[in-house]
Amino acid sequence: MVGSDCPNDSSAKQYGITKPISLAGPTEADLHRNMELEKLLVDSGLYESKEESAKREEVLSRLDQIVKSWVKQLTLQRGYTDQMVEDANALIITFGSYRLGVHGPGSDIDTLCVGPSYVNREEDFFIILHNILADMEEVTELQPVPDAHVPVMKFKFQGISVDLLYASISLLVVPEDLDISHGSVLYNIDEPTVRSLNGCRVADQILKLVPNAQHFRTTLRCLKFWAKRRGVYSNVTGFLGGVNWALLVARVCQLYPNAIPSMLVSRFFRVYTQWRWPNPVMLCSIEENELGFLVWDSRRNHRDRFHHMPIITPAYPCMNSSYNVSTSTLRVMMEQFHFGNNICEEIELNKVQWSALFEPYLFFEVYKNYLQVDIISADADDFLAWRGWVESRLRQLTLKIERDTNGMLQCHPYPNEYEDASKPCPHCAFFMGLQRKEGIRGQEGQQFDIRGTVEEFRLEINMYAYWKPGMDIYVSHVRRKQLPSFVFPDGCKRSRLSRHATQVAEKTYEDAKRCQYPPTERCIKRKYDPEMSDAKPDKPEKRASVSPLRLESVSPESSTRSGITPQSSIGLVEGVRLEFLKTKETDSNSEVKCSGGTLESEAVAFESITLNEQTSVSLTKFPVAHNDVRPAEAMEKPSEMFPNGVNGDKIGNLGLDCVEIAETITTKKLMNWTEGSVDVDQGSVKHCNQTVAENADCVLGSSSSSQNLNCEVSFSV
Repeated sequence: MVGSDCPNDSSAKQYGITKPISLAGPTEADLHRNMELEKLLVDSGLYESKEESAKREEVLSRLDQIVKSWVKQLTLQRGYTDQMVEDANALIITFGSYRLGVHGPGSDIDTLCVGPSYVNREEDFFIILHNILADMEEVTELQPVPDAHVPVMKFKFQGISVDLLYASISLLVVPEDLDISHGSVLYNIDEPTVRSLNGCRVADQILKLVPNAQHFRTTLRCLKFWAKRRGVYSNVTGFLGGVNWALLVARVCQLYPNAIPSMLVSRFFRVYTQWRWPNPVMLCSIEENELGFLVWDSRRNHRDRFHHMPIITPAYPCMNSSYNVSTSTLRVMMEQFHFGNNICEEIELNKVQWSALFEPYLFFEVYKNYLQVDIISADADDFLAWRGWVESRLRQLTLKIERDTNGMLQCHPYPNEYEDASKPCPHCAFFMGLQRKEGIRGQEGQQFDIRGTVEEFRLEINMYAYWKPGMDIYVSHVRRKQLPSFVFPDGCKRSRLSRHATQVAEKTYEDAKRCQYPPTERCIKRKYDPEMSDAKPDKPEKRASVSPLRLESVSPESSTRSGITPQSSIGLVEGVRLEFLKTKETDSNSEVKCSGGTLESEAVAFESITLNEQTSVSLTKFPVAHNDVRPAEAMEKPSEMFPNGVNGDKIGNLGLDCVEIAETITTKKLMNWTEGSVDVDQGSVKHCNQTVAENADCVLGSSSSSQNLNCEVSFSV
C-alpha cells in the first residue's frame, strides 16, 4: 500500500497553480528502488569529485577578478573620477545546472556578468573583454556568438567550459550584494539584457517553488542523464535544454510533493505521456508588471499560439523556454516519453532494472535514410565560431522541411555531433533521420522536393557576418547501409537490433498511436511484411547493370583514394530533393529517396533504373505525377556538364540499387508496403573556385582528379 498521507510541511502548502495529484509518501518498495536508482547515478559518474568542484570555484573566482579589472579599466579610460574608478564593479553570477546543483563532471558553467550602465555588450564585452580573454593562456576555444537569441561568449578556462553572458543594468555602480531576483534590475534595459538576466532569476524561482530541493535535484539529474542517452537533450537542435527539463521536473515535484526521486521519475513519464500539448507547463501564475515587457500569453499574443510545447519560466517576464520545439522534435520526445513510461512500469513490476531506462537510443539503426550536414573550415580557430553558427541554425532546416512539405516529411535531428579524425582539416557532421509522416497513406504521384529548401538554408548560413574563406557547409543524403564508420563508437555497424529493444520500441509506438490516432485511422495489415526482409539475408536482390563508377557503392574510406564522393554525394550536394516512391502497395511510411537531386513519387514496378549519358531518366512508360512543391527546371545533359565524370573517367551506365524503405523502430506496425524502385537524375554541375574545391577535398579526401568537387550536383538515390 501507499505510504502515510498524514499532513506535513509539503502537504500543508500548495505548490503551483493546481492542487497536487497525490500526497502519498514512499512505500518500502519505493525506498528500495530509490536506493538502487541513486547507486546507478553514482556508478554512472554523474557526480563530480571534490577536486573538480574546487577547480570550478577557482575558475569562477578568477573570472570575477578579470571582469572587475575590465570594468575599472573602462571606467578610467572614459574619464570618470578616481572615486568612480575605485567603486567600479562587476559581478559573476552563475545559473543553469551549476546554480541548481545538478552539474556533473565535464559540464559547463553558465555564468552571467552584471556590469554598470556605461559598459555595453556590443563593443566593451564582445570586443574589449574578448581580446583580454584571448590573450590569456588559461583561455582556449574562445567563441563569441553575438547574434544568438541570448548573446554569449563560449570558452574554456583552465579546461573548464564556460558560457558567459553579459547584462548592463541601469546603475552606475553594481553593488556586491545585488539581488538579481528583485524587479528593480529590469528598469531601463533592453530585451537581450532581460533574456540574459532571466537565467539567474528563473533558477532562483525554481528552487523556491519546489517542495523538496534535494529530491528535485536527484530527479532532475536522473532525467537529464536519460534525455542525453535517448538523444533528446539539446535546446539548440529543437529538443529541450537544461532549463526546460528543470521546469518539467519541478512541475512534477509540485504535483507529488511527498514523493521521492524513484517515484518522481515514474510520475514524470506518466504525467507527460498524457499531457495535452500545447497546454503550457507553468510553475506559477503568469505575472504582469508595470514595466511593460512582453509576457507569454497565447490568448493575446498571436505568435504564442504557434508554440508546440510551451514550458513557461516562473520569473517576470514569463517566457516560453521551449520555443525551439517543432512538430517533428515534439513527436520524437513523445515517443521517448512513452518508452520511459513503459520501462518504469516494468521496473515497478520488478521485470527490469533501472539500467533498462538508460539504454542508449540507436539513432543510426532507426531510419533508413538520413541527411548528413558536414561543417568544415580551413582554420581551427575559425572552425569553432563557424560550427557554433551553423549548429544554432540547424533547427531552421527542420522547420523549413516541415513547412515546404506541409508536415508530411518528418525530420529527426540528432543533437550529437561526429568528427572524422582522418580528415586533414577541422570537420564535424550532424545527421537527421527522414521518414514520411506516420499514420498517413501516401497518395499516387506524391513527391517531396526539398532542393529549394536546402538551398535556402545554405544561403542563410552563408550570410554569417564573420564568414571567412574556407568556411563551408555540405548537405548530402546517406542511406543507413552507407553511414560513415566514424558515427559508430567502435567503428562497426550493428547487424540488427536486439529482440528486447525491438519489442520495447514496438510497444512504445502502439501506446503512442492509441493516444494520437483513432482506431479507424490505423493502417490495414497486408500479407507482405517488409519488417521481415532484414531476416532473410540469403535472398538475392535484383540489380541493374553496374558500371565501375557506381557512386552509392563508394565507401567513405575509398573516397580518399578515388576522389569520388562518399554516400553518393557527401559534401557535394547543395540541393537535396527527397522523393517517396510508391508501388501498388505503398503505405504511409513510404521510401525516402534523398539526394543532391530529387525525391519523387512514382508508380513503378521495376527495381532499378539505369542512367545513360544522353539525358536524365525518361519514364515515358511509367506515369510520374508532380505536385506543386517541386519547381520546374530543365536538366542539363550529363555529357555537357561533366563529360569525363568526377574521377576523370567516362561516365557510362550508373546502376543504382533499390533504395531501402524508410522505417523506424517505433513504426514497424505501420510498415506493410513493398520496397519501391529508384530513378537517377544526373544533376547540373557548376564550376566553382579553387578555394572552395580545396575545402571539398578536405571532406572527401585529397585526389589529383577531384577537381571542382564543391559544385551543385544532383543525384536521385
